[in-house]
Formats: sequence, C-alpha cells, structure tokens
Amino acid sequence: MKKNTILRVLLFLWAVFQISCPAHSPVNNPEQTQRADQHPDVARWEAQAARVTIFRDDFGVAHVYGESDADAVFGLVYAQCEDDFYRVERNYLWAIGRLAQVEGKGALYSDLRARLFMTRDEAVAHFDSAPEWLKKLCIAFADGINYYLYTHPEVTPKGLDRFEPWMPMYFSEGSIGGDIERVSIEGVQAFYEHGSAASQPLVKHDINPLQEPRGSNGFAISEKLTASGHPMLLINPHTTFFFRGEYHVVSKENLNAYGAVTWGQFFIYQGFNEKTGWMHTSTYTDVIDEYLETIIERDGQYFYKYGDQERPIQAIPVTLKFRDENQMGEKSFTMYRTHRGPITHKIGDHWVSTALMWEPVKALTQSYLRTKQTDHAGFRNMMDIRTNSSNNTVYADAQGNIAYYHGNFIPKRDTRFDFSKPVDGSNPATDWQGLHTVDESITLLNPPNGWIQNCNSTPFTAAGANSPNKTDYPRYMSIDRENFRAIHAIRLLETADALTLDRLIALAYDPYLPGFEALVPGLVSAFEGHKAAYPDLKDPIDVLRQWDLRVDADSVAMSLMHFYADLCLAQDDFPEDLNTIEKFRYQADRVTGNKQLALLARVVAQLTQDFGHWNVPWGEINRYQRLTGDIEQHFDDAGPSLPIGLASGKWGALASFGAKPFANTKRIYGTSGNSFVAVVEFGPKVKAKTLLAGGQSADPGSPHFADQAKPYAAGQFKDAAYYREAVEARARAVYHPGREGEQ
Repeated sequence: MKKNTILRVLLFLWAVFQISCPAHSPVNNPEQTQRADQHPDVARWEAQAARVTIFRDDFGVAHVYGESDADAVFGLVYAQCEDDFYRVERNYLWAIGRLAQVEGKGALYSDLRARLFMTRDEAVAHFDSAPEWLKKLCIAFADGINYYLYTHPEVTPKGLDRFEPWMPMYFSEGSIGGDIERVSIEGVQAFYEHGSAASQPLVKHDINPLQEPRGSNGFAISEKLTASGHPMLLINPHTTFFFRGEYHVVSKENLNAYGAVTWGQFFIYQGFNEKTGWMHTSTYTDVIDEYLETIIERDGQYFYKYGDQERPIQAIPVTLKFRDENQMGEKSFTMYRTHRGPITHKIGDHWVSTALMWEPVKALTQSYLRTKQTDHAGFRNMMDIRTNSSNNTVYADAQGNIAYYHGNFIPKRDTRFDFSKPVDGSNPATDWQGLHTVDESITLLNPPNGWIQNCNSTPFTAAGANSPNKTDYPRYMSIDRENFRAIHAIRLLETADALTLDRLIALAYDPYLPGFEALVPGLVSAFEGHKAAYPDLKDPIDVLRQWDLRVDADSVAMSLMHFYADLCLAQDDFPEDLNTIEKFRYQADRVTGNKQLALLARVVAQLTQDFGHWNVPWGEINRYQRLTGDIEQHFDDAGPSLPIGLASGKWGALASFGAKPFANTKRIYGTSGNSFVAVVEFGPKVKAKTLLAGGQSADPGSPHFADQAKPYAAGQFKDAAYYREAVEARARAVYHPGREGEQ
C-alpha cells in the first residue's frame, strides 16, 4: 500500500476516534471506510459533519446547529443542496462565468461579463487576502457542498463537480443578481465579438412598465403602534419564485439567524435573530457609472486619455468554453480594463468602462456580520463597511429602534457632471472621490410617526411627513419616484394601530389596488359619452362601476382590469418620461373615450375567445402551478394548479403575484412576487410567522414540494420555530450531514 494512502487511512481513523459516538461514527461502516480511503478530504468532512445537527421541522425547514460558525455554514450549505442542489449549482455557474459550459453558446457573454469584473486568479487572491475567520467559512462552504456530492453519488452536477473556497467571492452580496446584472450582455457581446456599439446602453434606474417589478416591501413598526408594545418588521421580498429557501442557522459562537437564503450563500440574506431584523429592498441609489474613454492605438497596444496622460489599458486574455450540442467548444477574448473598471461596451466611437462596487471580501464580511448584530449600535457600525450596494435596508430591533438606510455604497461625485448619463472618462474630475459616509447618506432612525416603509420607492416618503428632505442630498443619491405599492403602504400605515403579527399580515395582504383609481372611473366616464358606439360593453362597465378595487379570486372586474391595464402600458404614444402612475392618469384624463373603450373591447373579446365568456373570475385565470423542480418552469392548463386571489405589484398590490401567459396557455401563471415572507415581533422573546411559495424542496417526491402551496394561496402563515425547544418539538427528522437515515 502506498505511503500516502496509509497516511490518509490513519488520519481518518484518528478523526473517528476523536468524534467517537457509536450512533453516528462511520467506524463500523465498511463502505464509508472504503470511500475514505479513496478520497483525501473525507476524514475532515466526516469530522465536521459530526459537529453539525440538522433538524427538519414539519414544513421541511432546516434548523442547522453547529459547534462553530464554520460548522454551521457547512451544515447550512449541505441542507441547501438537499433541498435544491441544481439551483445552488446554477447560481455559481452563472456567478463565476461557466454557465455556457452547461447552457450553450447563448450564455457565453454572460460568462465573459463575469470574468470582466474578476478572473479566477483574482478571486483566489481575494480569498487569500481574507481574514482567517472568513477563510474558514469559505472553506466550510466548499466542504459542505462537496460532502453532499460525495454522500449523494446519485446527484450528477451539470457543470461543477467540485466547489472551491474562492467561489463565494463572486457571489458575496445576496441580492437579485447584484449590480453586475445591470451591465448589458448585449453591449458586452457587441463590443467583444464585433467591436461595435451596443444598440441599448445602460439606462440608469430604468423600469419596464410591462414587467413585474423586481424588488420588495419592507415595513418597520415602532412599539407605540403595536398591541404588545414591541417593535415589528415585515420582510416581504418580491423575487422569482423558488429563488430563495427558508433556513435557521445556529452556532455556539453567537450565531442564531433565521430567514431567506439565496441558494448557495452561507448567510441569511433577509431575516432576523433574537435581537435584530433586517429587510432589503432594491435601491435607486446611483451606484454604477459609465465612462466614455478616448482610445489611442499604438503598435498594437491600446491607451486611454486621462488628463494629460495616455494610460495603458490592461489587457487580459481569457478562453471560455461552451457546450455545442454534444461537444465542448471554446472562444478566446482579450478583456480590457481601465482604472475605473472593465470595458463593457461601446457608444459611438468611445469605448465605455463601467465602475461599480467590487469589493468581494468586504461585501462578504458585511453580509455575514449583519446576521450577528444584537443592537442598533452594532448594526450601524456594520453598515460602515459600505458594500451593500444594490439594497436599501429596513431595520427593527428588540431595544425599540426602527431605522432605514437608503443604499450603503454611494460614491462621491463632482456634481458639475450629470452621472445619470455616461461622462467623459478623459477628465480626471469625473473620477469617484471616495465614498459617502453612512451619516452623509439618506437615513432614518425612530421617526415620530412610528413607522417606516420602502417598496422600491422614493426615500422621501419613507416615513410620511417625517421623511428625509431630498434637497439635503446630492441628486445622484436617489431619484424621487413613487409607485402604487408605496402609496398603498403609506395610506395603511398612517392609520395603523394596535398591530399584532396577524394584523400586520392582514395589512401586508390588503387587497385594495390604488393603481386602478384613475383607470376605472375613466372607463366608466368614457362609456357614458359613447354608449351607442359600444353597446356590448354595458355589462362589463356595470361590473367595473360596482367594483371596490379590491382583488380576490372571485372578482370579474379584476380579470377585466388586469388585461386592460397591460394594454394601456403597452401603448407607445404616451409623452416621454411618464412613470406608471402618470401614464394611468394620462390614460384616464387625456386619452379619448373611444380609444379607452376600444382597448376594453379587445379585452372582452380575448376573454370570450379564451374562456367562452368574458365574465371570468380572476382565480380561473390567475394560477399557481409547480409541476416539476426544474429551474425553467413548464406550465400547462391541463395540469393541476391553484386559483390565486392576489394581483401584480404594478397595480399597487402589496402582496405581489406576478403572473403571465406562456406558450399554449390561456391562463396566466405566477412566477414572481411574494416568495419568502415573514412578520417578526421583537419582545423578550422573538416571535415570527413565515410563508414560502410552494414549499422548501425542489423534489416533486418530497412532502415539502407543495405543502405550502394551499397556505400560500390562502395567505395562511406558519409559526417559525426559533428557540431550541420549539425546534425539537416540531422536528420530523434529526441527523448529521451524510447520516439522513439515522434518527
């Protein structure tokens, strides 16, 4: 036997002796001993797994207990792989720039975009520079996933057979894709494939009115507005369904966090611990800038003008692989960077460099330390790291504090320049001048009205009359744009009192839709002036006339107005720069009655064609369906589905359900909106209720694939098991990673 093999066996046996526990030790399992002999890391994995206990409760939520934080991380990512390995894997294929190896050439420029901002060698260097405690967590992350794959040989990765500790450097913040997703793949492809300009460069803060809003709602409620006298927090992310799972992670190093985890990340992204709670909403803080670079070519090398200098452009060769039917192809590029960031596209004759937050070690540090804060002072100090770039934060704690942070990473700029558009990169004055401090940014702490809200809306209405004043801040810190969700939230919070967790849920699910306040009267008025021309619309108009603008599954008016509002937004003859609120007012007040009624007639005709009659209850159209655990969902009108009495956030629905039709479907199916939702009360003991779209597991054979589907449709929350006694009482399985069959 080779010397190194003997050494591995001896190390394995030593580890077994150290953790000697007959119920869980692999010492009497010949198969495990043989595998240990074949794999150099298994002894270390087994030793760490023995320090982790996973409790699965009655809804399949994993409560992960580890001796150390690293042990807890090991168990957390292992549990995520049990629930949905392929989403964990895909997030890293996307993040590290290897997606095309699985999904084909169409993903090649997504991969190139990832590498433009960080190469593999740079990710390794960032990992090497991290503090030791963070390195341990990153190693535990890789070990937890690799141990899952080792103990589940039936799982076949699509592209990542082994995970590495440097990989979290690519995926350090947790939000929906992060800032990098706003860098146009089309622009990257046009430049690096053809050397041409992008047809559509970055448009800052652009919102497509036809798409479901991507973002979230967060409410913080002070003790004076609650029945118990304790602060409360609403955690209501609006993401694509199944984008995050629900987890609870505990260690003996003061970690005890509960909430939503983006697949593959080792920290609770939106959630709470015993003393503090944090909710992130997508921000309109300007954190990305484009620089028009003046390029000079000399002897085959490129330079860019910077004041009186001609600086050499950094050129980095990269070869990317992509799947081409049943074989692997590859394509080589030379990537370019200036001191501000990579060249991402071209506008006219100018190469464009893009500057955004790219501090992986600091961002990962902030994301993790956030989960361990015990009071506002600590939370505020954590915010000084200033790398939570794409998010606002709504906060509450057990000491009675509520707070709001609008953005966190905010570069200082020379206000002589309009950074909402590309600026002259040859002028050094356009460089960022450091970062604004937290105190200089838009914040709120304990406003006297007793509530804070953000629904991806302007911060200047976050606390009603007690909101920040926009004249106190540079214009690039936020745009002053409202939406129907925020209007809805403010009205409800202004009259809120004696809230309980159940009343907070009712408030967050209030069915009123302010988006139709102008459109419905506009249609009724239009009909009064054109009755003779549209006699077939009398009955639909009568339905709308009697509607209270509240959505439920039985509402015919909701069916009519959903499609009517979509047709309104699809028109291209609005004046420029109108937001959705302004477009609806314009539609009701300025568009001719004939044109309004013609759109409604189209809706009536389409409903009649699709369903046999126009007066279709909303729940017959608006459905929840999950047939498989596939990342790309398939929908089928003939398959089982549930009626949903929620509506799109576009219309002001706080409980958002973004649905759309698919190929060969007449019904519309939800794909985004309310996903993980929690309400939390910070008293002597923290209390919380949660709800997850569908269920915890991606396995259709699991009892937790769809056990929350009917409660989701009904808005029925479950109690979160936070304290150990509740976790043990509700446990349906208790095991160490790799020992799922042992109780």
